[in-house]
Amino acid sequence: MQTPPVPAPTFCADLHAHTTASDGALSPVELVERAAARGVTHLAVTDHDTTAGVVAAQEAAHQAGTLRVIAGVEVSTLWQGREIHLVGLGLQGHPVLQQGLAYQQAQRWERAEAIVARLARSGLGGAETVIHRRGADAPGRSHFADWLVAQGAVRDRPQAFKRYLGRQGRAWVRPGWVSLETAVRWIHLAGGRSVLAHPYAYGMTGAWLRRLCEAFTGAGGEAIEVVTGRTTPTQVRDALGLSLRHRLAASCGSDFHAPGTGLEPGHLAPLPDAARPLWDHAPELLTAHSPGA
Repeated sequence: MQTPPVPAPTFCADLHAHTTASDGALSPVELVERAAARGVTHLAVTDHDTTAGVVAAQEAAHQAGTLRVIAGVEVSTLWQGREIHLVGLGLQGHPVLQQGLAYQQAQRWERAEAIVARLARSGLGGAETVIHRRGADAPGRSHFADWLVAQGAVRDRPQAFKRYLGRQGRAWVRPGWVSLETAVRWIHLAGGRSVLAHPYAYGMTGAWLRRLCEAFTGAGGEAIEVVTGRTTPTQVRDALGLSLRHRLAASCGSDFHAPGTGLEPGHLAPLPDAARPLWDHAPELLTAHSPGA
């Protein structure tokens, strides 16, 4: 009896996810396993200011044989005094990018040490344990937020940011990120595509978002996240409008960090019919065998 053909998996792209290389809760291997179990066929590993988790994720994906891992990064930038994140996708590696990410990591270490000092001045000593636990990986504010919760100083992460780690908090430290234009250049030098990440996470008005998109396209930016793990239908509609108005391709990503947060790899609304998907603009993202950056 002839064996029936195995049907091809339904296409499912998630172009924004994190591992323990930055502030994710799962190792690169665990992330790949979780994404594969949820039907993701194309997964971008986009840790904050590092590509350290990419190769391990690609090796795990190769062994599993059920999905492709796209080499990526999420670069923190400053624009008009605001912190803006760019996702780089399809990275092939370049010394300028790696030097730039090393600078960003140094900024993260300096900021972490300053946060420890400010928490101590607020009567919360011992936060240096957050740094020690991370080993070679720079801690982010979310790691300090979890420490504050564990100490009983706050109820949850949102309260930690409101009282201590956010812009108005007692332990706020201004970041020293590079400019938006510089980050776009790094991504392009590495052969990647640049994406404006989660545009509705910045608390901007519509007018400011339009200015941001103008600056991003002026720098050579190519795409915007139209669908994320937390966008509402209204935000998807408005992000599509920004995409069309500024001639930016449409990307999508869960921004997955940890199980139990309401977000899962690949758990995304479909892109609107009128959207021009990034993979149509850059088909190499889905077909190239990226060695990692």
